Amino acid sequence: MNAVIRTRQIDLQAEQALLAGGTPPLLARLFAARNVRSPAELHNHLASLLPYQSLKNIDAAAERLAYAIQKEERILIVADYDADGATACAAGILGLRRMGAWVEFLVPDRFKHGYGLTPQLAELAAKRGTQLLLTVDNGISSTAGVARAHALGMDVIITDHHLPGDTLPECIIVNPNQPGCTFASKNLAGVGVIFYVLTALRALLRTQQWFNPQRLPEPNLAELLDLVALGTVADVVTLDYNNRILVSQGLKRMQIGKTRPGIQALFQVAQRDIRQAKPFDLGFAIGPRINAAGRLENMEIGIACLLTEDPATAAELAEQLNELNRTRQEIEQNMLQEALALADQIIVGSNLGITAFHPDWHQGVVGIVASRLKDRLHRPSIVFAPTGNGELRGSGRSIPSLHLRDAIDLVAKRHPELILKFGGHAMAAGLSIREQDFPRFQQAFENVLSELLDRDSLTRTFLTDGSLNPEEISLHTAETLSNQVWGQGFQPPCFYNQFEVLWQRVVGNGHKKAGLNCGGHTVEAMFFRCTEELPAKIHTVYRPIANQWRNQYELQLHIDHWEAG
Repeated sequence: MNAVIRTRQIDLQAEQALLAGGTPPLLARLFAARNVRSPAELHNHLASLLPYQSLKNIDAAAERLAYAIQKEERILIVADYDADGATACAAGILGLRRMGAWVEFLVPDRFKHGYGLTPQLAELAAKRGTQLLLTVDNGISSTAGVARAHALGMDVIITDHHLPGDTLPECIIVNPNQPGCTFASKNLAGVGVIFYVLTALRALLRTQQWFNPQRLPEPNLAELLDLVALGTVADVVTLDYNNRILVSQGLKRMQIGKTRPGIQALFQVAQRDIRQAKPFDLGFAIGPRINAAGRLENMEIGIACLLTEDPATAAELAEQLNELNRTRQEIEQNMLQEALALADQIIVGSNLGITAFHPDWHQGVVGIVASRLKDRLHRPSIVFAPTGNGELRGSGRSIPSLHLRDAIDLVAKRHPELILKFGGHAMAAGLSIREQDFPRFQQAFENVLSELLDRDSLTRTFLTDGSLNPEEISLHTAETLSNQVWGQGFQPPCFYNQFEVLWQRVVGNGHKKAGLNCGGHTVEAMFFRCTEELPAKIHTVYRPIANQWRNQYELQLHIDHWEAG
């Protein structure tokens, strides 16, 4: 596929400031290209976190929770069914119980209840004798659910990070993205929001002299940072400075063994060394295993794994999650092959987007398949599966030049009866339509794309950090890079160099391994999903990886793009 290769712009003044502060030259160059302005922004101390006080309504939330604890009210956490929701739920349960709360949790079944605090969930909560409902990672759009909860005599606190709609629920809301909130980081994950609420609650209870060393010692909330790091990375929120502190601190706890037994067990079943825990492990090994529970069954397994104090129980639950993840991968691969066949037919017709549906597809996996289609074909992609009641549930992923939620909103405004409900943000969105309306939606979505996109938008762009000198293409460089916190909005470095191809062979299921030479330095490289014969010379966009093999680390280049050259 054709691609445009661009080099990140470097703030030379920032680079000089970083160098003067002792940052190694390569890292100074990379950080200066990612809007790091001074050495102070590289500190990852907890003291550098933004203060909780600037989160709108956080004092009111802390006061209501403190009242509930002191009056021994029954608190019920309503969580989302993804890894962010699971970690937020576990953090909320653990933090509140350590402060003396009576608290349980309820997770919607994505197949029965849909998303968020619905009126049906409010009724289930009331049957449990709940007095205070606390949402984590959801609720900002749950106006009907909150109204039903109030009608049933329950108070509600919403903690969320998703973008609000035009109408907010009438209750206490803590969400950095709500109108009037001055919290400087709008990128907190759901688990980050509840962590801040717990911090405010502890501070309030401390002033009320609630804690007593003999009766109820003051909790160390830093013990929740492994959960915060996992949920933050798994939810692919932007790793701004505040989030990088949270992730760095959580990773440090994992690396020295101060982590939940469930997280330890998940690293073991994923065959990852927790002593070398990296954001990549959280995003591509641990997070997907937790997400598999919410996609295929019920997230209660994932939350139970994160909550248990018993290593044997943790190992058993982690193995269940591992099996669910294997099943999810099999379903995903079958759906992806069918979707790619449909996509090929669509692209032949010169469509700008991909909308795919099959009556046998699994609604729990549509988001992953949409992401895979988007990655492979660089087009906005929405994948639908039946819900069993005459409706289709779709999940979409977008490319940088299209705000997906806004595009779907435009379809909804032009065809008021077509979309039953929708939500999301720029790069991902979900929606429901009637099964009979799929062809209408397909055409309406394509019509909107024809106004918002042009053919140039469909050309993949790689933003690189320029070239490395041959001597910099080394294991030392790979290890240096792997020790930093990279992620969404603070992208892992990639580079652009010309190589001579020394040898090549097909490995695994459709991948290729090759020996490359650059300036007399020979290195092994992996070309994923590539079976083509490589020419004698190539230009590549690549990432240096410290690849572990038989308890040793060796340099390997992971090739993101190549072209003859």
